[in-house]
Amino acid sequence: MSLCFITQQIHPDAETYLNNAGIRTRYATAPTMEAVIREVGDADAVITRDLGFSAEALDAAPNLKIISCHGSGTNRIAKAAAAARGVLVTNAPNTNSRSVAEMTIGLLLAVVRRLCEADLAVREGNWEFRYTGKGMELHTRTLGLVGFGAIARHVAQIAGQGLGMRVMAWSPSVPADVFEGAGVMRANSLDDLLVASDVLSLHRPAQGSGRPTIDASALFRLKQGAILINTSRGGEVDGPALAEALEAGHLGGAGLDVMSPEPPLPDDPLLRAPNVVLTPHIGATTEQALRRMAMMCASQVQDALAGRFQTAPSPPPPGVMRTRTSSGLRT
Repeated sequence: MSLCFITQQIHPDAETYLNNAGIRTRYATAPTMEAVIREVGDADAVITRDLGFSAEALDAAPNLKIISCHGSGTNRIAKAAAAARGVLVTNAPNTNSRSVAEMTIGLLLAVVRRLCEADLAVREGNWEFRYTGKGMELHTRTLGLVGFGAIARHVAQIAGQGLGMRVMAWSPSVPADVFEGAGVMRANSLDDLLVASDVLSLHRPAQGSGRPTIDASALFRLKQGAILINTSRGGEVDGPALAEALEAGHLGGAGLDVMSPEPPLPDDPLLRAPNVVLTPHIGATTEQALRRMAMMCASQVQDALAGRFQTAPSPPPPGVMRTRTSSGLRT
């Protein structure tokens, strides 16, 4: 009987699905790479969440055929090592898009209406906060989206139709007709987006360059009092530069569901920066999204172990990932 090793808790319906398909499941005893390396052993398949899967873990799993990523990101997977071994790497695209989009809007509202500060003020008996805690009305303000994939399109729909915001987006890989169909203005460059935005929200996958898309220069191209929201990847924003822009009063606030590193170090300046709302990477953590992600992973594992799709007969170039989506296998 085949074995699927699971690095972190997934929705129980997916585990039941695998077991009913004749695939045994076993969890790591701790959500650490050390435990995974020690325990993955004879697994034929792996489902991993944000822990990822290292080259050392691959070396410890000689029978491995598939690494299924519980989410859209694969940046913590040793993809080159997997490709060299002919191990399939899959993800679960678009399964959490709506949940992350709603989290984006939630963070934005929390920042502009200073909800966390207001809650604390009430608990501390400071009812006078209502006279000092000025907020921002979002209606007619410009929302700039960095990236225009599934999550950003949901954000555009909620912000445009629900809040009456003017929505612009920049994505060099998305065709013009997609922007037109969504009723979203297409920015010609990131710089054009920065200077026009009252709110900037990040929705691009990690670019692999090791450099943040939003660095100190980009932050100071934003309008005085602008808001930055990041539910994408922590490394896409220069954290110390963001803290400095908040301290200097150049930015009006920030909402971050992702940081670099995660969890943040105790001396991370963002932990003490003014008007920043921080959440522990929970954008996709809804019952509905967690089930969709887990069930897609379970289906991918079953398909791979049953031979319904296969890795290439020769390994692809290093860094190239083959992922299975609802439309099949793609490179």
